[in-house]
Amino acid sequence: MNKAFTKESDDADDDDADSSAPAMPAGVKNYITPAGYARLRAELLSLLDVERPKVVEIVSWAAKNGDRSENGDYLYGKKRLREIDRRIRFLTKRLDIAEVVDPSVHCGADQVFFGATVRYVNARDEERTITIKGVDESDSTAGEISWIAPMARALLGARVGDEVRVQTPAGVDLVEVLAVSYPSAGVS
Repeated sequence: MNKAFTKESDDADDDDADSSAPAMPAGVKNYITPAGYARLRAELLSLLDVERPKVVEIVSWAAKNGDRSENGDYLYGKKRLREIDRRIRFLTKRLDIAEVVDPSVHCGADQVFFGATVRYVNARDEERTITIKGVDESDSTAGEISWIAPMARALLGARVGDEVRVQTPAGVDLVEVLAVSYPSAGVS
C-alpha cells in the first residue's frame, strides 16, 4: 500500500496529555501566580506566532521535494508539528481553567496561603524553605512545590509557631512553621 494512504503518526505521539505536566485533580481549580500565568501565556504565543509557522514552512518546503517516505525534513517536521500542536492544546486548556491568585495581597501575614514562602523545621531538626506555587509553575529544584503536594496541603492555613503533621512515604512527619513571607506587590 502506498504510504500516502497510511497514518503517519505513532499512537504515543497523539496523546493529548502532556506527560511532563502533573494532572489536575478533578474538580480542583488551577491556581497560578500572575508571573506563572504570564510565562505560560508567553510560551503559548511563542508557539503560535513563531515556532509553528517556522515548522510549517519547513514541512511545506520538504513536501515539495518529492518522495515523502524518505524525506527526513518532512518526517521530522510533521512529528515536530504534532508535538507543538499537543503543547498548544495543553497550554490552552490550562490557561482556560487557570485562576490567577496574587500572593502579595497576604504580604505581612503570618499564616500560610497560596504563594507563601515557608521556612520550617522537621522532627529530625532539618530546616527547609519552600514556596507554594501552582501545579504548572512549581520547580522543585528552586524550592517550589505545588499547592496540591502533601507538604503544601499540610502547611496551608498554619501560622508561625504551629506544628503540623505531614503524611510522607516514610510515615507521618511533624514540622514546625518558623517563618512565613510573601512577595511584595508586583513581584511573584
